[in-house]
Amino acid sequence: MKLTTNKQGLSGTLCVPSDKSISHRGIMFGAIAHGVTRVHNFLRGEDCLSTLEAFRALGVKIEDDGEVITIHGKGFEGLQKPSAAINIGNSGTTIRLTSGILAGSNFSTEMYGDNSIAKRPMARVMNPLNKMGAKCTGKDGGEYPPITITGSENLQPIRYEMPVASAQVKSAILFAGLQANGETVVIEKEKTRDHTEDMILQFGGAIEVDDKEIRIKGPQTLHGQTVVVPGDISSAAFFLVAGLIVPNSKITLENVGLNPTRTGIIDVIKEMGGKITIEEVGENNKSGKITVETSNLKGIEIKGEIIPRLIDELPIIALMATQANGVTVIKDAEELKVKETNRIDAVANELNRLGANITPTDDGMIIQGKTALNGGVVTSYGDHRIGMMLQIAALLVKEGTIELEKAEAIAVSYPNFFNDLEKLYT
Repeated sequence: MKLTTNKQGLSGTLCVPSDKSISHRGIMFGAIAHGVTRVHNFLRGEDCLSTLEAFRALGVKIEDDGEVITIHGKGFEGLQKPSAAINIGNSGTTIRLTSGILAGSNFSTEMYGDNSIAKRPMARVMNPLNKMGAKCTGKDGGEYPPITITGSENLQPIRYEMPVASAQVKSAILFAGLQANGETVVIEKEKTRDHTEDMILQFGGAIEVDDKEIRIKGPQTLHGQTVVVPGDISSAAFFLVAGLIVPNSKITLENVGLNPTRTGIIDVIKEMGGKITIEEVGENNKSGKITVETSNLKGIEIKGEIIPRLIDELPIIALMATQANGVTVIKDAEELKVKETNRIDAVANELNRLGANITPTDDGMIIQGKTALNGGVVTSYGDHRIGMMLQIAALLVKEGTIELEKAEAIAVSYPNFFNDLEKLYT
């Protein structure tokens, strides 16, 4: 599709889509809890709908009246063997977290997805679950989907030091730990988003967190709750950056999730000299209103413990760095290689096509700023975040047009992205 180019003076207020991570978990926790769970502001993107359909396939009654998702949970023991293999589409969160939930089942389940999912490594989840007593196997005995999870009703606790910083892997182990006989200990490599830990407490469970060490005793019984999903900072990130780099712009985003394990992009914006104000208005200061305006940015180094707090935002941060003065270096971001696509190569290849100067490295990239962007033909590689990043890049193109291939991938997390963008320049 042809992207919108050469825009200045973006202004207005938006409510970005609901948090993808919390929407996924709202369905999952509702399914394994006893009683009714109601999820408000659920993200009806393709990934989260894959989770909803997966748990329907596992025998959970889930109703959607267009406003509220109502889940009639019967506990872990209420899950039923699906009648066929479960298609989880493009959703890595669905396949990895559901694996942990199914680790304690008394049946086998096969899960598969699209071509992108077929390339996502699963050994990082399968290995700890196998140590706990489940039997997890990938295609042809390997680590890639389709995968089959054969659960064990006698899961054993483990002490597990995470080889990678991954909230998905951590969450899978915690879901299994809720079903195991004894105390499971997870030691994180770096702190990652803690929605799972928060929601275990919300649903009446017990969990102890001491910096990077997490302890959970099983078996536990959870109880249905009301979940109100805030806006997703990963979706907000595209408009935060647009407001900072498009001339004469000022954008306000309402009800954005501000969980400290997710707000690395805000720290980066501040360090780069971006004009950003935050009014924290939500419960426990975990959501609020963010306003940004066009800024004179400077290059910085982004590495270490902040990386897990902004891993999904790195593609749009890379674009922001092309419009900053000086060099920006991103390190310790190897995890970008195993997302929906290899995001290190995807970002460098596509932005360089448009005139950027980005050198990919083994664990990140080196970005020269400030560069002018021009027209061309680019692709999302079927990755929603690459697609949205390229549309924000297109706003800066003064001459020529940009054609985006595989634009439909954006619907995975932000079905109304182009409509929301249009509100800011009309």
